[in-house]
Amino acid sequence: MDELLRVEDLCIEYVTDTVTNKAVNGVSFSIMPGENLGFVGETGAGKTTTALSIMRLLSREVGKVRGGQIWFCGKDLLSLKESEMRLIRGSQIGMIFQDPMTSLNPVITVGKQIAEVLKYHAEDNSKPAVDARVDELLNLVGIPPARKNEYPHQFSGGMRQRIVIAIAIACNPVLLIADEPTTALDVTIQAQVLEMMEELRRKINTSMIMITHDLGIVAQVCDKVAIMYSGEIIEFGTVEDIFESEKHHPYTVGLFGSIPDLTHVADRLTPIQGQMTDPSRLPDGCKFHPRCNHCMNICKTKNPPSFEVAGGHLIKCHLFEGGA
Repeated sequence: MDELLRVEDLCIEYVTDTVTNKAVNGVSFSIMPGENLGFVGETGAGKTTTALSIMRLLSREVGKVRGGQIWFCGKDLLSLKESEMRLIRGSQIGMIFQDPMTSLNPVITVGKQIAEVLKYHAEDNSKPAVDARVDELLNLVGIPPARKNEYPHQFSGGMRQRIVIAIAIACNPVLLIADEPTTALDVTIQAQVLEMMEELRRKINTSMIMITHDLGIVAQVCDKVAIMYSGEIIEFGTVEDIFESEKHHPYTVGLFGSIPDLTHVADRLTPIQGQMTDPSRLPDGCKFHPRCNHCMNICKTKNPPSFEVAGGHLIKCHLFEGGA
């Protein structure tokens, strides 16, 4: 089976007059049709930048792709003209943005915002067909079609997120990118939205990239997981590899130590010490070494490659050289 998406050695910088931030540093991964990939990491790890580069939505003024390739259905997205990319964006690749209130236009009704996608990308974009599809999509995400003439501010946060999802799936994309789709929602609504997204994904048989801070969400909806730190994928594997293997990158161990565990009694959580590395002043060697309890001399001078510790389970750490 051919890969749906393949990213190879992607490097992205944000360049201003005063500083250059190295946001993504040699990221490589692939997704097969129907597969879910979760991206996990702290704020500033490069997760959203990677997603925006796939959509070709990086800021033209400051966002610069310095190297790498993005292949989607056999096409190199970075070499396409903007007019060609517009045919893919929204129809074959959909994106659910992080904040539904800023993703939606406050002065246009939700029905018209869903219809806009269909007018540009649907095979039948006649008014009756578009109106029928808008009603169908609203029903699909659990909103009465009678509310399509209302504005975003008339909906709750959870319902706005459902509208954003309806826009993203309007043309049955083969790849859906969800950028922390439940961050602004309370736990009950979060569970409802995730359940709905998983049900919709099965219905339209789409692949998904899920960007999140929440390892619980990853365990619930993802097949594979990429742990990101300072613009690099420092651990990659199946959900079973990440949650059940005894071998992990020290950063991954820190992430699990920072969340409550119902099976162990502890007075305090064990947070990762220090702060994320400044992307404008990345250290030599391993990017995590200033915060790592296992730091060796080689870590300070040589950035490790990804070592395979089991079938497909990769860890970017000198501790695992030779699969140790």
